[in-house]
Amino acid sequence: MKGFRSFILRGNVVDLAVGIVIGAAFTAVVNGFVRAFLTPLVGLATGVTGDLSRKTFTAGNTDFPYGAFINATISFLLVAAALYFLVVLPVNKLHERFAPNHDVQAPKRECPECLSPVPTEARRCASCTSPLPVLPTQTAATGTERARHDQ
Repeated sequence: MKGFRSFILRGNVVDLAVGIVIGAAFTAVVNGFVRAFLTPLVGLATGVTGDLSRKTFTAGNTDFPYGAFINATISFLLVAAALYFLVVLPVNKLHERFAPNHDVQAPKRECPECLSPVPTEARRCASCTSPLPVLPTQTAATGTERARHDQ
């Protein structure tokens, strides 16, 4: 029981639970907004009278509720847009501001044996471990390093 209690009281489990509850409440609000305002506007724009969410078409004695699908699609798009603009975009901006990515990619060349990309200055391929041909720039650098090492 002690292990379960420590698992439940960890910060990320509680944060996740709160996020799910808030997300469900937000989805209910968006669905209500779509049903109350947007679906009637779509019906008005398309010339459909009545509740668009209850519209169906029949094919072979089977009813297809296309209005409910339109409602669900609009709700999905609104929830996705809200999450993107209110959560993802601000978090990405904060991440860029406080933890900028300064990864500098080393120039690469292909390994003649396995054709894997390897850094230009590498002497051996990381994938197949075959020795790589020495480049003229490596020869000059190697001579300089040896001279420093000998001193």
